[in-house]
Amino acid sequence: MNIINKTVLSEKLKESLSSVLPVTLIVLFLLATFIPVPASMLLAFIIGAVMIIFGMALFTMGAETSMTPIGEYVGTQMTKSRKLSLIVFVSFFVGVLITVSEPDLQVLANQISSIPNFILILSVGVGVGLFLVVSMLRILFRIKLKYLLLFFYTVLFILCIWIPENFLSLAFDSGGVTTGPMTVPFIMALGVGVAAIRSDDSAENDSFGLVALCSIGPIIAVMILSLVYGVDAEAYTDYSLPLVDTSRDIIGMFLISVPHYLGEVAIAVAPLAVFFLVFQFICGRINTHNLIKILIGLVYTYLGLVLFLTGVNVGFMSVGNYIGQTLGESKFDFLIIPLGMIIGYFIVSAEPAVHVLTKQVEETTSGTIPGKLLGTSLSIGVAVSVGLAMIRVLTGISIMWFLIPGYAIALVLTFFVPDIFTSIAFDSGGVASGPMTATFLLPFAVGACDALGGNIVEDAFGVVAMVAMTPLITIQILGLIYKIKHNRSVSAEAATAQSEETIIDIPETAKISLDDEDIIDL
Repeated sequence: MNIINKTVLSEKLKESLSSVLPVTLIVLFLLATFIPVPASMLLAFIIGAVMIIFGMALFTMGAETSMTPIGEYVGTQMTKSRKLSLIVFVSFFVGVLITVSEPDLQVLANQISSIPNFILILSVGVGVGLFLVVSMLRILFRIKLKYLLLFFYTVLFILCIWIPENFLSLAFDSGGVTTGPMTVPFIMALGVGVAAIRSDDSAENDSFGLVALCSIGPIIAVMILSLVYGVDAEAYTDYSLPLVDTSRDIIGMFLISVPHYLGEVAIAVAPLAVFFLVFQFICGRINTHNLIKILIGLVYTYLGLVLFLTGVNVGFMSVGNYIGQTLGESKFDFLIIPLGMIIGYFIVSAEPAVHVLTKQVEETTSGTIPGKLLGTSLSIGVAVSVGLAMIRVLTGISIMWFLIPGYAIALVLTFFVPDIFTSIAFDSGGVASGPMTATFLLPFAVGACDALGGNIVEDAFGVVAMVAMTPLITIQILGLIYKIKHNRSVSAEAATAQSEETIIDIPETAKISLDDEDIIDL
């Protein structure tokens, strides 16, 4: 067995390069022209970009050969048992385990000084675990996702009435941060495994939507903790990069950081690996060939995440903060809006979990929803969200003036679009708001807000929440276009029985597909 499949690695490197290169070139252009930076920061950014490219390639290859098979195997095996108590226990346990192992959650914990890190991390993990149980039961009992989303988001926004203003942005940010590169591939594969047991036509559609529900748990958990522990949420990470004199010092900064992320990612991957080995030993052993393949995939995942997180945290974070601060101090501070939108459009394609989502959507729908078109829809949504977030930085408008109408529109659309588009849209919100958003766009907003003299916790935080919101609308609009296109096709064929049908089922209508021209309608 080859330890590294060179052909697959080459393909993943090309995908990674095409994803990371656009935003890298945009930032390099800014640094070389309008926003000069110290040479050390420029070199750190370039090294970080290279690490991100290789890290993403290894991670996506590892996710396909380990995270996805593990998730599908666990989902299938626990559903085959037909024991509801086992399904509930395993779902809750896995939800907590995978969440507390999420590297991005530690970043969130450091932002809230009034809540002990352990309490926050455990509470968020319990929140995800509970909502993963709800997700499993939804699939098994065939409950429509839109009704659950309507109920839980109504509860969530009612809860906002009692939450301190300076906690709202952080609370909604937590929903996107905790569904990161470790959580998303496993949870999505878990849904596929559970849905595979069902034999009805809508089973594959119901395999989506787990990330959508699991994103709600952390928000509610942080809100409840804010009521218990008080209103102090004024701490935030220092994004500045120490100035050094030589290239050797820059290399040294990366080398010093690598052991930290080696340990952090080990804490994330090891519990999942141990759980999988114990689970497959109890429920049915996998053949040796596939087991070795999965374990090698976990090594890819581990190394990929180490490279990726080191690159974004050391190389990208400080540059994002510096660009935002420089623009905020200039007389052209309004440029943070268009610049943020441009960077947001390209940066979402560099999120590791986005590649996992688009690939699974394309495979599950047999190409009916092309991954490229889904990615473009995500990019448009993120561009809009970053633009709105920058308006908040400039004006200090409360985040609720954006979130309430945004989610209201998204929830209303659920009653007019095919169910699978609703599931994919709400999944994509958690997927799009990953480590690239947290380590470049958030520091960018913090730098601009600091320069403008705004309230960083209330006005700059919330970028992740905004990025998680707008794809819910853009992808459902794509679903609306699909529905119109389908209905026109049925009418043209004069199929009377089908022309009266109002419920769109992707597997039965796979002959109707979207193409790149449809994105114009967005």
